[in-house]
Amino acid sequence: MSADQTIPQDQPTGRRAMPITVYQNGEFSSVRDTLAVERALEIQVAGAQPIVTMRTPGADRELAAGLLHGEGVVHCRDEIVYNDHAPGEPDVVRLMLKPAARERLDRIERNTVVTSACGVCGKPTFNPPAPETRAAGEPDWTLAPRELIELPNRLRETQGVFEATGGLHAAGLFERGRRRLAVREDVGRHNALDKLIGWALREDRLPLSGHVIMLSGRASYELVQKSVAADAAIVAAISAPSTYAVDLAASFNTTLVGFVRNNRFNIYTGARRITGAV
Repeated sequence: MSADQTIPQDQPTGRRAMPITVYQNGEFSSVRDTLAVERALEIQVAGAQPIVTMRTPGADRELAAGLLHGEGVVHCRDEIVYNDHAPGEPDVVRLMLKPAARERLDRIERNTVVTSACGVCGKPTFNPPAPETRAAGEPDWTLAPRELIELPNRLRETQGVFEATGGLHAAGLFERGRRRLAVREDVGRHNALDKLIGWALREDRLPLSGHVIMLSGRASYELVQKSVAADAAIVAAISAPSTYAVDLAASFNTTLVGFVRNNRFNIYTGARRITGAV
């Protein structure tokens, strides 16, 4: 594959045009607007109840793989035997796992439907798995402030559906903050990140200890948990982190940066990975 895998092979347009009526300056007018598509995806894992999540169609196999990785079911690419759309069913993905991964299926504690707004919604309990390993030593690389500040624009450069609709979140993966490897969009923040980590899993690029994950919104606990589980060295977000997210990042020696916009940012944990911060 090429160095810049920003667009997944199975990514449809993710957008739909429709006529609407606009009221502005005391007058009504008819125009066409573009909306982000949201549809249900059923993830069928052999040996478990189906998982249904709302998402923006596209990169569905990556979404399924990333979701299972974030739940602690799948640890590496080789644990997935089969992962593909059901024939003739674009909203159904079927997976078959190796025995070791199948034994972890009880970690999935989701009800029938997961909303696109929050990966925690729809769960009867919330006990996400902690990463099994995490390097605690000093990093062998650092990210320059100017490189960090450039990441939101580099993320936005490939957000084609967002530019058309204004209604999608994105997550981007950058190798040591420089080379852009992939960007994934979705109506749900957690779906975008699941797609991104699923891409890395399928490409056998985990762990992400030499990478930066850039988030288009806030750094919630769940997004940081998924990033930490993938062993990302730096997690950066355009908006704010939560206290729970900061505590988690600190516990696993992850660099967490928020409010990366307007030529500034805040470092909440792991300042040693940002050149000149310590």
